[in-house]
Amino acid sequence: MTVSILIVDDEPDVAVLFRQQFRREAREGAYVLHFALSASEALERLATDIEPQLIVILSDINMPGMDGLALLREIKTRRPDLAVIMLTAYGDEERRRRAAEYGAVEFLTKPVDFDFLKERLRQLPARLT
Repeated sequence: MTVSILIVDDEPDVAVLFRQQFRREAREGAYVLHFALSASEALERLATDIEPQLIVILSDINMPGMDGLALLREIKTRRPDLAVIMLTAYGDEERRRRAAEYGAVEFLTKPVDFDFLKERLRQLPARLT
């Protein structure tokens, strides 16, 4: 079953990195990657039907305008069932605590351990069914 992942990060290079790291999974039809360069763009994408089924949003925390933690709160208001994984270069305890409080299923520091991320993603569909 193919599912979608929405990656939210204001750095355009992140899309290139994720496409490289998920090349095999995309080719095999496991994941379709979608990208947003801001929280507002992510909310616009969320308001439309992302196909195939969106199972997770991966969001950076530090972004101009609405930051990732504010985005997380808004996502959980609109789609409380949707898994959100927070990504940040700054893994301090206060951000971790707030991310967990707001409903993030995981908090990962950059550089991303893609093997660990892929394992967590494989666990998500089972949780949602």
